[in-house]
Amino acid sequence: MVGPQAADDFGHSEQDQHESHAPKGSLLALCVGTVGVVFGDIGTSPIYAFRETFAGHHPITPDPTHINGVLSLVFWSMMIVVTFKYVFTIMKADNKGEGGSLALLALINRQTAGAKWTAPFVMLGVFATALFYGDSMITPAMSILSAAEGLKYVSQGFSAWILPISIVIIGGLFAFQSRGTAKVGAWFGPIMLVYFATLAGLGIMHLTKMPLIILDVLNPLNALYFFYADGFRAFVAMGTVVLAVTGAEALYADMGHFGRRPIKFSWLFFVLPALMLNYMGQGAMILSMTPEEAQLAIRDPFFLMVPDIISTPVIILTILAAIIASQAVISGAFSLTQQAIQLGFMPRLSILHTSEKAAGQIYIPAINWGLAVMVLLLVLFFQSSSNLAAAYGIAVTGAMFIDTCLIAVVLLSLWKWPKWKAIPILALFFIVDFAYFGANLLKVPSGGWVPLLIGLVIFTLLTTWSRGRALMRERMAESTMPMEIFIKSAANSATRVPGTAIFMASAASGVPSALLHNIKHNRILHERVIILTVQIEDVPFVETGERIICKDLGEGFYRVKMRFGFLEETNVPATLDMVDLCGPKFDMMHTSFFLSRQTLIASKIPGMAIWREKVFAWMLRNAANAMEFFKLPSNRVVELGSQVEI
Repeated sequence: MVGPQAADDFGHSEQDQHESHAPKGSLLALCVGTVGVVFGDIGTSPIYAFRETFAGHHPITPDPTHINGVLSLVFWSMMIVVTFKYVFTIMKADNKGEGGSLALLALINRQTAGAKWTAPFVMLGVFATALFYGDSMITPAMSILSAAEGLKYVSQGFSAWILPISIVIIGGLFAFQSRGTAKVGAWFGPIMLVYFATLAGLGIMHLTKMPLIILDVLNPLNALYFFYADGFRAFVAMGTVVLAVTGAEALYADMGHFGRRPIKFSWLFFVLPALMLNYMGQGAMILSMTPEEAQLAIRDPFFLMVPDIISTPVIILTILAAIIASQAVISGAFSLTQQAIQLGFMPRLSILHTSEKAAGQIYIPAINWGLAVMVLLLVLFFQSSSNLAAAYGIAVTGAMFIDTCLIAVVLLSLWKWPKWKAIPILALFFIVDFAYFGANLLKVPSGGWVPLLIGLVIFTLLTTWSRGRALMRERMAESTMPMEIFIKSAANSATRVPGTAIFMASAASGVPSALLHNIKHNRILHERVIILTVQIEDVPFVETGERIICKDLGEGFYRVKMRFGFLEETNVPATLDMVDLCGPKFDMMHTSFFLSRQTLIASKIPGMAIWREKVFAWMLRNAANAMEFFKLPSNRVVELGSQVEI
């Protein structure tokens, strides 16, 4: 389960907090920030979405019926999926101001008190997380490759260099991650403002030739007529039309960074109009041509709608927008990984903070270089954005479908909406999600298997780690000794020495194995012994006043629990400075930290398949050191090992 609430003797009952930890500032400034971070992925969709619908793997004749039908599908997809589903519904289901599938999963788990029926939804949420990693590999490859392909309209000589240029940009992007985005991040908002304004301007320029297309696009009957006139082609077209809404889930995932209002305002009054003006402009340009010209132009309508006199700066701007969109996805992968680690679905990884001011700006080397390798392999394997489009979309539609399942739980079980109100809304969302996911399944043979395979592998790793940790705790709990009995026997038999010993314990009850091994081999106890449990809650942040819980066990023994949110850094020494309930203040020069290091032995004890036990043991061996993860002073740490069979 997410963020397991271990039974303990603290008598603690969690208090709800409803405030958001989003950055404070003027609405205008926050709106600019959202444009630079949240809408990068969906903002680069006009480069390839309209093109792929007509000239992709299932070509469609660019005639008025098909163009009006496709554009109407694009508009109503944006209204139903992005506006109604995410902006007006799912974004209201925040976890103390935070969004994203894991945050929503933690909210459901906390509110339903771990009810048995939530287990399938936990697995769905974990699979959505796994699909996000697949999406975070495909998005940089697709965005940068499609933008770089515009260079051939600057000069045909660039055609042979598109792939090498894309590889250099991607390599530089990932190499830059360790430096953080604090300095260049200030430029993201203004650059994307100019980019979206350019999208709108290009669209308006071509709409002046055929303004009535606006009425055709807004009319949902044109989308329905498309299905009536050419049913199967319309269904297949949905597999590429969905490319226009890829990135919609970022609105929810990034909600904690900016808040709901700035994202809603930016989408409704700036991003949505700019995108639709550009899509309609592409359609108007094609409709104003002869059938022969349209057949040629539909292969790259986005770049062909740019006048020659400004083609170079627009293409450079497009490449910058693709880089910014990729940066947002990579940062999202870092943030999601941190949540997954804290909630117990991933082993500890080295997490570096790249900004002294912004706690959310982190860098995870293992994730960064893992993504870099996969993105480069995708670029080299698929070679072009058109080929890559076959793999793009299925992970997004899968994640969107899972979000609908999770919001169904929220509406019916958490918010207690009446069924007459909830079911029609959920039915609309499920019908649209099923249609898009089904259309994308047709892409599986031609590349759609890639994100599914990636998602399946990552899902297996996430669930193996979660299950393995639970089994390991069960095995260790079987041999643990009650703390009261240990204190009575140890207080009389062991020699007490000056100083403080802190024994890190994963369980909130019983005697840590490190303490048992210490008394067995060293036969001494410090004057003050702290049994310290770090507990990650199902909320993003824990208030300072609720951070520490301390209980005096007698004879110089104390049990301390530190509570952190799943978005917070677990800095144990800094938090110990706040403790004044366990005797004198902690002096790091006279404090020793004792850690348990378990070596797993795969066995035939019922629990997991042998191969999964071996995978779990491999993950445990490669996890970041607890000393580094908890920011413990390296010269004050003692590790004591033991073997555990699972």
